[in-house]
Formats: sequence, C-alpha cells, structure tokens
Amino acid sequence: MEVGTVTVAAEDKQQQQPGAEDQGKDGAPKGPTPGGTPESKAKDAKPAPERKRARNLSEDKRFKLFSGTANRPLAEEIARHIGVQLGDAKMQRFADGEVYFQLLENVRGVDVFVVQPTCYPVDQHLVELFIMIDALKRASAARITVVVPYYGYARQDRKDRPRVAISAKLVADLLTTAGANRALFVDLHAAQIQGFFNIPVDHMFASPVLVSHFRSLALPNLIVVSPDAGGVERARHFAQKMGAPLAIVDKRRTDMNVAEVMHVVGDVNGKTCLIIDDIIDTAGTLVKTVDALHGAGAISVYACASHAVLSGPAIDRIAASRLEQVVVTDTIPLREQAQKLPKIKLLSIAGLLGAAIESIHMETSVSTLFS
Repeated sequence: MEVGTVTVAAEDKQQQQPGAEDQGKDGAPKGPTPGGTPESKAKDAKPAPERKRARNLSEDKRFKLFSGTANRPLAEEIARHIGVQLGDAKMQRFADGEVYFQLLENVRGVDVFVVQPTCYPVDQHLVELFIMIDALKRASAARITVVVPYYGYARQDRKDRPRVAISAKLVADLLTTAGANRALFVDLHAAQIQGFFNIPVDHMFASPVLVSHFRSLALPNLIVVSPDAGGVERARHFAQKMGAPLAIVDKRRTDMNVAEVMHVVGDVNGKTCLIIDDIIDTAGTLVKTVDALHGAGAISVYACASHAVLSGPAIDRIAASRLEQVVVTDTIPLREQAQKLPKIKLLSIAGLLGAAIESIHMETSVSTLFS
C-alpha cells in the first residue's frame, strides 16, 4: 500500500539578498550589532534540512516490524499488507523454560512495532513481550509500539469483589515499565482500560470486518443482540452499522465462566438474531443465550466475536448448539479442532491492523479506520 510523501521538517526558505533599504547611510550593508539580537539571529539562521518519509514502508529504513511466538501467521499477513519483511530475531527457551530473545539486526533510531497477542498460554506470551520490549529498548529503538490484538487479563478491570486484583491495570503498568512507548489494541473488554496506561493508546475495533461479512449475508429480519448489559454499547454500535434494532439478554453470573441467563429484553419473535460479543471463552454464556433467544421465538441465531479464546468445552458446545454460524477474527490463532468445525468462520483483521500501523508510523489519523 503506497502512501504519499509526508514532510516532517520545516520547508527551506529562500534567503533574501540585502537590498537598498538594507543599506546604511554610508552605502554599506547593515549588519547585526556585536552579539546580534534574537531577531537577527533567527533571521540569519539556516533552516533545518527537509526530511521526508519513504513513499513505501519497504523503503523506510526507520521502520521495522517484529513478531513474538503468540500469533506469527497474523504478523506475517500484516507484513504482507504493508509490504515489509518481519524483523530478524531469535526466540528460544532454556531447559527450565526461561525466555531467551536476541535481535539479529540493528534497530538504533528505528520506529519499531511488535505484534504479540497475550493469548493462551497468557503468562508465557506476556513474559515474551516484556523481554522483547526490553531488548528493543536496550538496542536504542527510537519508539516501541506494542501491537496486542488480544489483551490478556482485560476481564479483571475493577474490584467487583472484596480483596481481588485489578490485573488489567497491573499488566498496563508492566508494559510501560518494560519500555513500551505506545500501544495498539483490538476490542478491549472494557474501554476504560485505555486509561490504565500513561502512554498513547490506539483502540481499534474489528467491527468494520465483521459488519462487512454480515452485510454480504443479507440476513432477513435481523436484530442485533447483546449477551449482557456490559456489551450494550458494542452491540448498539454494531446495530447502527447494520441498520437493525437492538435486544439485550439479562444475564446473572454466578461464578467465573458460569452464567445463568434470565430473560430477553426486546422483541425477537420471528427474527434472525445476531449475538455480538468481544470474547468467546468456554461458550457457556453463548449457548445459554442462544437457547433463551429460541425460547423467545427467534427463527435463527448467528454469533460473532473478535477474540476466539475457545477454552475447555467451547468447541463441543458450539458444535452441539442451535447456532447457524459463529464468526471470529484471527486476533488469536484458531485451534485445529475449531478450524475443522463448519459452524466457525474465521475473518482476518491483518489489513485493518496494517493500515493502523501505517497511520501511526506516518503520524496520520487512525480514527478514519473506525468506519
């Protein structure tokens, strides 16, 4: 993808030759007084040379893209979209499991992007990311942007019970302490997590990719459904894009990964329902939501989510459910068992992330990508 040339320094100004009005009474040109005034110094100073970015990132020696082990196929696809090669590095482990990481190319003064979702095993991939950031910082990278398509520990964003940790804030602090200068995320579980960071954060949404897919299906008599009260804003935005009404499922969670669906708020009788969520973990909530919608008279039920965690019995539950289709993105590598299930369809967000990375590096607006 080609981008226009962006000037990042002031343009050269033509220096004017002294004219008659600049001459003194004796006909000699006027000169600055000894030491010179600030105005004369500013006038006589030469402007900084113009520096331009390359028209293509493959030609830009001040840009590099690296990947951890969490989702290398996504990083490679992002690299193809923006026309670059992934940076050369070595990631190994000692016999006891400790991470060893070494950069195999120079990054001094470079704008570096590191792609690493913190998916299963979450702790292992987090530590990899911390060590990669530290290595880049010590190698004098000019700026380090972490591209985290899936942000682990995001579900622990507040104290909803006595004596619990706010792990989403802790991970934000650790990323910053490790040396990250900027962060790029996709569909955070809670938007306020952006405020946990003291560095610039770009929060992308997978909705442009998902909306495009469901528009192509042209589902009849569609209604968008939020599986809980916390996801209403996400579902409302999706419903506006689809031009569809909104329904909400009232859910009471009795324990972690355990939810009891209470009732449906909204008229879904005789309609095609589309459940919108950010994460599908064990799929327990999803399957109960499907049953509740069918119980309220829905004709068919589809679902989509940005992050296909799919832990434990999730795939078996989806296979046995009355769902027509579950659409997910590749923020997390899809398990082999899930790839074989016809009900699950995978969409790529590599193009969206590639465009965001280009905009960040070129210092142009990222908000235009939200549509």
